[in-house]
Amino acid sequence: MSHADTVRAYWAAAEARDWARFASLLAPDVVYTLEQSRERIHGIARNVAFNRDYPGDWHVTLVRVIADGEAAFSWGHVAVGDQEQTGLTVFTFDETGLIATVDDFWPEPSEPLSGRAHLVERF
Repeated sequence: MSHADTVRAYWAAAEARDWARFASLLAPDVVYTLEQSRERIHGIARNVAFNRDYPGDWHVTLVRVIADGEAAFSWGHVAVGDQEQTGLTVFTFDETGLIATVDDFWPEPSEPLSGRAHLVERF
């Protein structure tokens, strides 16, 4: 399986709440880092529990996956109830193709700097 396929399978398993499949994609010593909250989770069991027990009825819509021979990047939208957030995730892999690290970034929306209105389109 390519790294891009592994990332797609990871998000599909998370969305389906297929925790056995989710776990099967992770290296035994996987490390999951949430950059904004400065949390780090080690190992398969804790990674599965963190995602399984995350509060709310959350859903992932994958927008894009980019991968090469060393790493992969995903961009997705995560909705919890009526709130949606954009998530950016960087994955690395061990020598067998299992996910070795997951680094999540959850950027907050912000207002643009002043003086650029003539150059941009707001959406």
